[in-house]
Amino acid sequence: MGRVEQVDEAGAGRAVELAHLASVGWASTPVADRCALLATAADAVAARAEDLGPVLSRELGKVVADCRGEMGFAAAMLRHCVAHAPEVLAATEVDDDLGRVRLLRVPYGVVVAIVPWNAPLILSILKVAPALVCGNTVVVKPSPLAPLAVTEALATIAELLPPGCLSVLHGGPAVGAALVAHPLVRKVAFTGGDVTARAVGRAAAEAITPTVMELGGNDPAIVLDDAPFDEAIMEALVHGTFLTAGQVCMAAKRLYVPAARFDEFVESYLAAADRVIMLGDPMDPGVTMGPLVSDAQRRHVAALVDGAVERGAVDHELGGSTSDADPELGYFLTPTLVTGCRPGDPLVVLEQFGPTVPVLAYDSIDEVVAMANDSELGLGSSVWSADEDRAVAVAERLEAGMTFINCHNRAGMSLRVPFGGVKQSGFGREFGIVGIEEYTQLHAIHAPAGVRHGARLAANAYPGQA
Repeated sequence: MGRVEQVDEAGAGRAVELAHLASVGWASTPVADRCALLATAADAVAARAEDLGPVLSRELGKVVADCRGEMGFAAAMLRHCVAHAPEVLAATEVDDDLGRVRLLRVPYGVVVAIVPWNAPLILSILKVAPALVCGNTVVVKPSPLAPLAVTEALATIAELLPPGCLSVLHGGPAVGAALVAHPLVRKVAFTGGDVTARAVGRAAAEAITPTVMELGGNDPAIVLDDAPFDEAIMEALVHGTFLTAGQVCMAAKRLYVPAARFDEFVESYLAAADRVIMLGDPMDPGVTMGPLVSDAQRRHVAALVDGAVERGAVDHELGGSTSDADPELGYFLTPTLVTGCRPGDPLVVLEQFGPTVPVLAYDSIDEVVAMANDSELGLGSSVWSADEDRAVAVAERLEAGMTFINCHNRAGMSLRVPFGGVKQSGFGREFGIVGIEEYTQLHAIHAPAGVRHGARLAANAYPGQA
């Protein structure tokens, strides 16, 4: 269906050098001019939704409407950064009896973005848009599992910018390592798994290059005892779990339900899944779930479910399927809700990243908070309740970078709300104002009042002393 050209380590080095050469001119371009170019780029990307959405669907297996949505999101993120760049990048100054302090937000220079396959354009644009608007140049390395649509979309942006400001490279781990270790790279933005993250972190540390990392999660969804199990709530829970066949970093991956309402919940969830889930060809407009990205991912998820069942759990098949959902024709896996797991079961402890979810019972708020926090990961979480204040009070006790209230996954995301992880889910933030600030450094200019008047600190004096 398509081809991409791979580079070697030398090619990666040349791309960084070109980006470095372009960075001086791009950084000195007035903010208003950078914003104007990127606003035009937003319109250009949005216009490609119809032709690139099907490409992404075919290479990834995600339903085509979601894939077109990635193009729309890219445009929205560009516009968000354009709208807020003037306030983020504006210099601030204080001039008083202590002297003059001027703070500037300046770009890093060359930013390397390494992104996975599950939402390649979304996860690229979360780095590309703020980095470019702040005056950095960017080199993107996508996953080889879904390289086509993201390359075309980013090329649409790059064509509107000065040469070298944005480029896309393809290659294996050696190319990624060469990019991260290059001495002209000033920041690395990475989304992916912990194994690769450790390699990226080691190489960046050796070069003393700052990083921002989003490393996935094992998100708990806590249903409180007053939560309504109506159609809207239950369908929102199903969507929050199974969008992109569960292959989403902030999907709900562990469900916790009061023991007294457990059977009622399971019955309501199964009914909602029957209404929401239709497994089949992702190009079919009536299908809501396609295949997994690879056979390896399918086998990984199936093994987690099979292992839980062997230990006494019960898997409940969810939704319907079309005749196209043939495991011999694609990496299809029937979605399941799994009951009877223990808290330490691998299906509960590990990020399954596929179409299955365990549901566990709890007896008290203290117990469920402890169960939810019993993880080395801490990306997202959610609390479901008829009482928003009560839900927020529980949310404040959770170890997560973001907690959704009465929603989860995409329904809870907002361009204005910072998103990122704690613990081994990473550090740094995307989205919001802070997601733009991530791609700037502070330059402080200080003219102390005493120096203005010819005074100097005594040899043994320190700032702030009377």
